[in-house]
Amino acid sequence: MKAAVVTDFGKPLEIQDLPVPEPGPGQVLVKMEASGLCHTDIHAAHGDWPVKPRPPFIPGHEGIGPVRAVGQGVSADLIGKRVAVPWLGSSCGTCRYCLSGRETLCESQVNSGYSVDGCYAEYTVANAGAVVRVPDGVSSFDAAPLTCAGVTTYKAVKVARVVPAERVAIFGVGGLGHLALQYARLMGGLVTAVDLEPDKLGLAHRLGADEIVNARSHDPVEEIEKAGGADVAVVLAAAPKAFEQAYRCLNRGGRLVMVGLPADNASIQVPIFDTVLGGISVLGSIVGTRQDLAEVFALHAAGRTQVIAETRRLEQVNDSFDEVLGGRAEARLVFEF
Repeated sequence: MKAAVVTDFGKPLEIQDLPVPEPGPGQVLVKMEASGLCHTDIHAAHGDWPVKPRPPFIPGHEGIGPVRAVGQGVSADLIGKRVAVPWLGSSCGTCRYCLSGRETLCESQVNSGYSVDGCYAEYTVANAGAVVRVPDGVSSFDAAPLTCAGVTTYKAVKVARVVPAERVAIFGVGGLGHLALQYARLMGGLVTAVDLEPDKLGLAHRLGADEIVNARSHDPVEEIEKAGGADVAVVLAAAPKAFEQAYRCLNRGGRLVMVGLPADNASIQVPIFDTVLGGISVLGSIVGTRQDLAEVFALHAAGRTQVIAETRRLEQVNDSFDEVLGGRAEARLVFEF
């Protein structure tokens, strides 16, 4: 099979011919139809985060395709079914986080395209208990970004407990942000989209943002305060400055939801006095669960969301990374096989 392989941190990925893997006990073999490009894949390939993958490895955790074979202990009924291979490759299933429906906090979790080979390949193996069925009403092309960008932002908006008529500021309108905006609107939020790029702000406007703020030419804190402040700020950008601005624009009782992951374990200052007196909550939100993803697919199948993405070939992987890093991708890029 053809696969894009990280051979060493910071080096271009290599397109290699590799043997098709065989599913082991409890696993399925999935033939990729589409695989989305997530910024996490770039962080993985560059070794940006404190916990690093081990080269060589195949990145990718937004893989969609039919099951072609199953390993021991897996029902053959899955063969031919279209599934999503998400970031959460597996979890222990027995810790207090797994047992309480918080499997993405499991300390024994395995992550697709990071701790095990992922979806930048024509075939991949996955844990049968971790894959999620893709409804007939959702194309593989759309399902790929929904498998991470969609479920991550959907979970962030759920964590924020958005209620109708609350003001929600989305910092970073791109592959994740264009979906976060839609989920916030679905929950009744009045949405302000913040970004540096006019094209992305134009996308936010087309998707129904109530207000847009160009953070390159205007101070987003001042602009959001003029409009009444934010009750919720969801930060999807990977720049620490965006987190600081998001905190400062919050009303009393506001919730800052951190999603983006800047390199080098960056931090921001949180003033204790203002946080306590203002009743401010600072929340971290990691990717959603299998149930969250099933809900994301159901909403999309019902026509409630749009996926904005462009097709790429796997051979274009390095150029595609450059597009994302340079801010030239309008939203999401998807490798089709």
